[in-house]
Amino acid sequence: MLELLTAVGIGLATLLPLANPLTTVALLMGLSRGMSEAERDHQALRASIYVFVIMMVAYYTGQLVMNVFGISITGLRIAGGLIVAFIGFRMLFPQQKLDETPEVERRTEELRQHRTDDIAFIPLAMPSTAGPGTIALIISTAAAVKDKQPYAEWVMLVAPPLIFFLASLILLLCLRSSGAIMRRLGNSGVEAFSRLMGFLLVCIGVQFVINGVYEVAEEVHVLLSL
Repeated sequence: MLELLTAVGIGLATLLPLANPLTTVALLMGLSRGMSEAERDHQALRASIYVFVIMMVAYYTGQLVMNVFGISITGLRIAGGLIVAFIGFRMLFPQQKLDETPEVERRTEELRQHRTDDIAFIPLAMPSTAGPGTIALIISTAAAVKDKQPYAEWVMLVAPPLIFFLASLILLLCLRSSGAIMRRLGNSGVEAFSRLMGFLLVCIGVQFVINGVYEVAEEVHVLLSL
């Protein structure tokens, strides 16, 4: 049991800084304007479930899937960066909302759909929480523990699902607190916060792409020097 607690503690300490649930809370606050608290809680629950599934798939089949499709960690990082940057641009320069148009009364169904857009998988679960860095860490850790077997066999079977479950639970608890934060900020505060988060997401996305391109350049340099 002590081995299991040690493995889970080390796993969470390694995983949570990369997953960074607080960043996902900020993203939810920026993207959920117009949603009711019930809708926001529903998105939070779905995002947490998606994160758990993504982490499980990455741990048990991630390397196999990436090999089958010929996807590298570098490619995953660049793609994630582009997605983050695109989402950031949409938050920084929002389009006119449907409820601000003159024909709102004749388009109530469209308004309802607009306000219940699914943001649980993209961007809350991926790439915000289970992003390229998190997936890369999980895949590399899975390969390392398979080779070294640092704990008893039963611990290696129980620890990964437990770590991913606890990480998802922590994310859910953090996301459920976003409603209280939004009530304190008010509409104008949430609007300003959304623009700020949009700018930061553009910067983060661009940095992801730069890191990916830098890795590609390093690989090309190594190949040319052979």
